[in-house]
Amino acid sequence: MSAFMLSQCLIAIAIVFDILSFQFKQKQKIVACLSVSGVLITSHFALLEQWTATALMLLATIRYFVTIFSHSKRLMYIFLSLNTLVMMLTFSGMLSLLSFAGSSIQTMAAFCQSDQRLRQLMLIGTSIWLINNMLVGSPAAVLMELLFIGSNLIAYHRYYGLIVKNKKKIEQSS
Repeated sequence: MSAFMLSQCLIAIAIVFDILSFQFKQKQKIVACLSVSGVLITSHFALLEQWTATALMLLATIRYFVTIFSHSKRLMYIFLSLNTLVMMLTFSGMLSLLSFAGSSIQTMAAFCQSDQRLRQLMLIGTSIWLINNMLVGSPAAVLMELLFIGSNLIAYHRYYGLIVKNKKKIEQSS
């Protein structure tokens, strides 16, 4: 099996964990699934020789695991600094900048105490990774990001869409 085909198989498994992640309400369960997915995505990028993305996803995997236990802003700044260092050490052009931007936004998301804010920032970061994966030429990773965005939007509506509707109904009846 070629490295490319193996990378696509790893993404297929990561998709399962990504879809599961946003179906949980508890932030700890969300980031635990993202940690498992991160290991698989890291391997995917290594097989494609995308070194900035590989290093940033490895860092993201560690970051997700850490945020199960801590929301420290100090840790967030450490991870943002490490993202910058990784990008500078592995810089290879536009793809490095895209993966850096996506990873940095997702770093801020991971350290949010609110799962609602985490979901909002993850939508932005994932959209940037989607563009990166299109440019890398990884169809399974593009599908993964699209499914991740869809799963996040469905769960967001499930958990917060009704709250907005109920607030409007209360305001209208007052």
